[in-house]
Amino acid sequence: MKNKIVRIYLDNCCFNRPFDEQSQLKIKLETEAKLFIQQGILMGKYELVWSYILEFENNQNPYEDRRAAIHEWKNIAVVHCIENDAIINFAESLHEINIKTKDALHIACSVYSNVDYLITTDRKLYTTKLKEVKIVNPLTFLNEED
Repeated sequence: MKNKIVRIYLDNCCFNRPFDEQSQLKIKLETEAKLFIQQGILMGKYELVWSYILEFENNQNPYEDRRAAIHEWKNIAVVHCIENDAIINFAESLHEINIKTKDALHIACSVYSNVDYLITTDRKLYTTKLKEVKIVNPLTFLNEED
């Protein structure tokens, strides 16, 4: 029996982690973990989901090189999540429990796209517990998938 490919969603802060100042150990480790996850995507170990909110946030990045590097992952993604009423309604319900609008949209897109994990480096987000999706940082993801 073939193993199920793990479907993942990386939010904007996760995509941007390698561009952050790397002097803190936590940031450096999350960067290395994120880059390792990207290798897994390229090798077919994980399926990547891209979304319209990722596109929106990435397009607002003032650094052209970073914006272009992240945008390349759109072409690698196997699922492209576009806005719809189900996503908006779920995001609004998340906003009502004090989840920021963009984070709520990332969560809603990941749930709508049936991901196994939403991966983020945002501590407030990865400490949020929801029954609909497992939210983890890159290091936790690798520990759980190993």
